[in-house]
Amino acid sequence: MFKRQYLSGPYILWVIGFILLPILMIFYYGITDSSGNLTFENLLSIVQPVHLKSLWLSIKLALICTVICLILSYPLAMILNSLHLKRQSFVVFIFVLPMWMNFMLRILAWQLLLSNNGIINTILSSIGIPKLQLIYTPAAVVFGMVYDFLPFMILPIYNAMDRIGNDVICAARDLGANRFQVFIKIIFPLTISGVLSGIIMVFVPALTSFVISNLLGGGKILLIGNVIEQEFMQNMDWNMGSGLSIVLMVFVIVSMTFMNSQNKDGEETAVW
Repeated sequence: MFKRQYLSGPYILWVIGFILLPILMIFYYGITDSSGNLTFENLLSIVQPVHLKSLWLSIKLALICTVICLILSYPLAMILNSLHLKRQSFVVFIFVLPMWMNFMLRILAWQLLLSNNGIINTILSSIGIPKLQLIYTPAAVVFGMVYDFLPFMILPIYNAMDRIGNDVICAARDLGANRFQVFIKIIFPLTISGVLSGIIMVFVPALTSFVISNLLGGGKILLIGNVIEQEFMQNMDWNMGSGLSIVLMVFVIVSMTFMNSQNKDGEETAVW
């Protein structure tokens, strides 16, 4: 008799072939040299000045992107939550719609908009304002990250707000709480889990991004993702690239573990 457990067979094969095996290959190349001998030089290469500089710049831009996304997303989520159902669904659809488009097309579109002869500088020139150097700057890279990852911050916060019952807020107002107190004592504590989830979903891809910095940074903004990509694709040094990837992977796992632990604390606080 056919068992339901067999239905998980294709999924298990997928996980083994496209997740576990690639990770094992990365670990193998990361702790060996070109001759296959065990070494930790690839891992320790992260302390080289050029790699530390790229890692620090990646962390810096990822943090800036995360903070901007949070500042933009929280009030937007509150606005979405206050709308009626039909309008609410439509606005959520508007925010999700760009995610259905090809990632490269979206970034290339902003490359044209931010270029020296692009639409933005053309408009500025037409009203007598000198052209600005928008493209190939750290600001352009952060702008591209914010544009691409903003929905990943909005949706978790919005979902957390949507779970808050109106009876809870009405009860607080009946007890004499003003709007500020309702936000500080009820809304914000109950949405901490969504905020932390959004931070993880934005910070991790922003930290490991390299396509955005390639297109909007023009090769001048060297992030740790760009360094790893160059080691694999240009230098053909899979050992060095794998070693740096392992270090970045450990950093991401530690960050996610810390945020998840805070997420649990936040949920417990919200309940109390």
